[in-house]
Amino acid sequence: MRVGFIGLGSQGGPMARRIVEGGYPTTLWARRAVSVEPYAETAAKIAESPAALAADSDLVCLCVVGDADVREVLEREDGIFAGFAASAAGRTERPVIAIHSTVHPDTCRDLAEKAAEQGISLIDAPVSGGAPAVEAGRLLVMAGGDTETLQRCLPVFGTYANPVVHLGDVGAGQTTKLLNNLLFTAHMATAVSTLELGEQLGVSPQRLGEVIGNGSGNSFALGRILAGGGSLDQIATHAGDLLRKDVRLISELAEAADITPGAVLDTADATLGLMGKPR
Repeated sequence: MRVGFIGLGSQGGPMARRIVEGGYPTTLWARRAVSVEPYAETAAKIAESPAALAADSDLVCLCVVGDADVREVLEREDGIFAGFAASAAGRTERPVIAIHSTVHPDTCRDLAEKAAEQGISLIDAPVSGGAPAVEAGRLLVMAGGDTETLQRCLPVFGTYANPVVHLGDVGAGQTTKLLNNLLFTAHMATAVSTLELGEQLGVSPQRLGEVIGNGSGNSFALGRILAGGGSLDQIATHAGDLLRKDVRLISELAEAADITPGAVLDTADATLGLMGKPR
């Protein structure tokens, strides 16, 4: 399978490199030339446009930031859809688009319908774990879409991911990722409050973190808090806007379904408040 990859940031860059190292013919595209410079000494090819990348790919993976970015890369005049259309005559199987970005489930459903009309398969496949998980081949992929299409993608996903969890139709992966990020955000508020309470009771936050990190109260969120010196400042700088977006999206989904999320959303909102802005 020939793979195209767009979105070479802190998450997508290591994923693309694992695909290249896995031996798959890989084509890359980025808005800025500096983003593809680290791949100059690899076997990856660099495309002049998303359309050129699609024309040379059987599977295109997107790891861009948000909904607008996904739509723009797919639907622009020289985008992925146009590239697949231009190369349709020479194909024996439907090309595939995998959306690794975290976006609204309805965005994926809408784009999947548009893709199907053009003979293209689309799955949503948001990820969790960060660059360290990619490098260890342990990135979590939450997939939504057709079973047969996902099966075709699994060997490529296997270069950087384990497990890959199939959650249902297109959009199910995004809903699950938003729920995961909601709980992660809520956990951070609880972790910070616990460390502050411990300090007020005379227990060193660093030592308390060491104990909890090896005990039943441990969480990934606590680890991120401790890595940031016991506060939310570092996370707010690097991921605050993304978490704010994800909590807002899951809140909107719950509201549209007439569901009351309960305490987890209130706790997540508390985290965002500690970061300085509401969702």
